[in-house]
Amino acid sequence: MDKRKRLLAAGLIALGVMMIFGKGLSFFTIVALLLLAYGVYKVRQGEETKTGYTLLAVGGGLILVSHFMLVVAILMISLGLYFAKVRKIQPQGNYTQRQNITSSVHWDRDPWVLQNTSMWHILGELDIDLSLAIVEGSHNVMMFQGIVGDIDMSLFEGYGIEIEAFVLFGQIELGQERRTGILNKVNWKSPNYDTCEQKVKIIISYIVGDIDIHLS
Repeated sequence: MDKRKRLLAAGLIALGVMMIFGKGLSFFTIVALLLLAYGVYKVRQGEETKTGYTLLAVGGGLILVSHFMLVVAILMISLGLYFAKVRKIQPQGNYTQRQNITSSVHWDRDPWVLQNTSMWHILGELDIDLSLAIVEGSHNVMMFQGIVGDIDMSLFEGYGIEIEAFVLFGQIELGQERRTGILNKVNWKSPNYDTCEQKVKIIISYIVGDIDIHLS
């Protein structure tokens, strides 16, 4: 089974790359890329973020309309990378795995079970409050990955927490620190990580994302 997952991940990534580079860039593709680039510039400036996100949406829409196969290729690469990452970080046979077109998670209302979890989706909305979690095991890994993600997460000082967050376009806000624009990455550990018995590793990765992480 492990070998089959490796082959599936590699196959999806290879097929996606072949689909992307199989044809030259059309006029509409160039226009879309220019809109995306200018949108990223506006968002990074921080003064006209609404205009920037509008340009990103228009550019993305042009890509979707004129290059459907390109969109499919991106999905395949993202899903392939997800399968490869799951195999690497999750304890074999001891995790929950979900792949959906859309996901709406509301773990901020009632108690929920914190366990090894991996999720991939095209469009995801996740609201998570770790203070409501019922922990299974002493060390859990939670991975959220996909195309577009809107994540609002509240941490809990009772756990030792490690975070790896990445968005290609968008923003990551961790406590008072905010990173906006393109190629945003954050690596963070709570001060009590090494001494705490209950440890949680959170891995977040999206092409377009708005990630808000609130420190307790």
